[in-house]
Amino acid sequence: MSIDERIAELELALRRAGEISLGSLAAAIQEIGFSCRLCGECCRGEDNSVVVFPQEIRSIQDATGLAWQEVAGPPQEGEWDREGCFHTLEWRLVKDGPSCRFFDKRGRCSIYPNRPLLCRTYPFYLDEGVLRVSLCRGLGGSIDLAGAERIAAQLLRRHITEIQESIALLQRYRDFERGPAVDGGAIIVHDSEGEHRLGLYRKKREERSA
Repeated sequence: MSIDERIAELELALRRAGEISLGSLAAAIQEIGFSCRLCGECCRGEDNSVVVFPQEIRSIQDATGLAWQEVAGPPQEGEWDREGCFHTLEWRLVKDGPSCRFFDKRGRCSIYPNRPLLCRTYPFYLDEGVLRVSLCRGLGGSIDLAGAERIAAQLLRRHITEIQESIALLQRYRDFERGPAVDGGAIIVHDSEGEHRLGLYRKKREERSA
């Protein structure tokens, strides 16, 4: 599928997102049920990876005074070009070992008022407009209609934002000739604002020894 075809597909998805009923979405969330247990499991673990968009990064920067790369970094998945640069997409919240760096010693989110949309809507997400859930201890818990409506509104906002960010990324994306994987080339992150050239790519120790 070409980039233009993918953009057209996303634009259709955006129009369909505008037709989603918040009332029906809230009712579905209330039927599933959810009550956060404050267990912090969604903030910890090797599989924890929170996609964060440029405006969300800036919001966290404003709240914390941290530099961009102290808030978010590039994912490990990507491809190399013929110049030895590593290309990847979007940003992820920085981790401190297995945990999100903003998961503090009290077991709480230190940026809670400025947390990303993914965190605000977990464990719910929309897949092509269909409500889905991730594994979470809080599922099945009691939630009133007002609470379900708040999650539904954030969920729809996240769904629309994800589509808009994907469209903007593809509109600004410049393809490149692929090359062999190397250690030491620049990291280039593609997002909705264009290309961001970071420092040198360093493979993980286990990748180097494989």
